[in-house]
Amino acid sequence: MSMKSSKLMFLCRGSSRSLHSGSLTSCNTGVCCSLDADKYENDPELEKIRRERNYSWMDIITICKDKLPNYEEKIKMFYEEHLHLDDEIRYILDGSGYFDVRDKEDQWIRIFMEKGDMITLPAGIYHRFTVDEKNYTKAMRLFVGEPVWTAYNRPADHFEARGQYVKFLAQTA
Repeated sequence: MSMKSSKLMFLCRGSSRSLHSGSLTSCNTGVCCSLDADKYENDPELEKIRRERNYSWMDIITICKDKLPNYEEKIKMFYEEHLHLDDEIRYILDGSGYFDVRDKEDQWIRIFMEKGDMITLPAGIYHRFTVDEKNYTKAMRLFVGEPVWTAYNRPADHFEARGQYVKFLAQTA
């Protein structure tokens, strides 16, 4: 497994317009790494990650008009700014897309994800997802225990997970 050097685009609030590009080798908004997506079904590195992090449940979602029921509705839902009470773990098996996350100053950071990329977004981080111009992303969704699909749209600052994440950000300053 190698740490991902992701392309970032800093965004205007509420916009997808790129202001600046850079590279990410580590950040406090999530953990990125690269795996061989062509062998995900029998990948010992993926199995090691799942075992070490207790990712006991997984499924695969294909985000494209032909495969995802209620595609337009789901795309809008994924793009609505929200948080989860558990970590969000995604492994891109094919295609590409963007995760937008909020930084310490509440500005958007855009993370480009493509085949082989895995990201863990911590519980309590505001984020959203969108496909790119290809309109196709196939991803593995991983969970610790039974999956919890609940997204809490912003504002959701009253949740303990959000408070813990904000405290973590303050400690990294």
